[in-house]
Amino acid sequence: MLLALLMLLPTDDGATDVVANQPRSLATSRDVALNYLLTLPPDYDADRDAGYPLVLFLHGAGERGDDLDLLKKHGPPRLVAEGRQFPFVLVAPQCPAGTWWQPTELVSLLDALEAEHNIDTDCVHITGLSMGGFGTWETAGYASDRFASAVPICGGGNLMLTRAIGTLPVWAFHGGADPVVPVQLSQMLADEINRGGRNHPPGNVKLTVYEGVSHDSWTQTYANDAVYEWMLSHRRSDRE
Repeated sequence: MLLALLMLLPTDDGATDVVANQPRSLATSRDVALNYLLTLPPDYDADRDAGYPLVLFLHGAGERGDDLDLLKKHGPPRLVAEGRQFPFVLVAPQCPAGTWWQPTELVSLLDALEAEHNIDTDCVHITGLSMGGFGTWETAGYASDRFASAVPICGGGNLMLTRAIGTLPVWAFHGGADPVVPVQLSQMLADEINRGGRNHPPGNVKLTVYEGVSHDSWTQTYANDAVYEWMLSHRRSDRE
């Protein structure tokens, strides 16, 4: 068998050399296309010396597509549609149908927003519900240096990806009777991140479980002023 394999190798008669462990590199540019809702605070001033905080909101699976009105069904965009005013820039991107939140795309969106608007880059926060809760955990792990805090709601994630959250302040919420995304997913991430490890310092995650609440643990969370006060109390430089 070995002899037969050797006979299949190229010979020196016009044959190319065998490629083995040759260093190569690939560099590509990826276009990012995301539709989003933007809400500026009532006192927004593009020339103000101090920039404005920014909150990035990630919706759930049911709001994917190309209809931005779907984003007004839940969370902060719904509150804005009902007349609520926030002291921060609110950005709500829409995930295309059949896809999942991609941290690289969300970071590109942040780059564009910070370049276009008067944003305090020391006070950027991320939150999301259900699929957006998963996206919040993963994006916070992927780019923990970009955020001042994270608020994932009824989400979960891959521990290997979320461990990089490090000491980023996280306040997670989950319904104790959630039949769609088990509360154990949030509990596992909170416990493991807070425990830390050889290459990871103990984290800064707190988890609020609403006993007896089903999948909709976001309505009461986003109606709670204390959640926004907690987010805005953190600055990225506080942990540097």
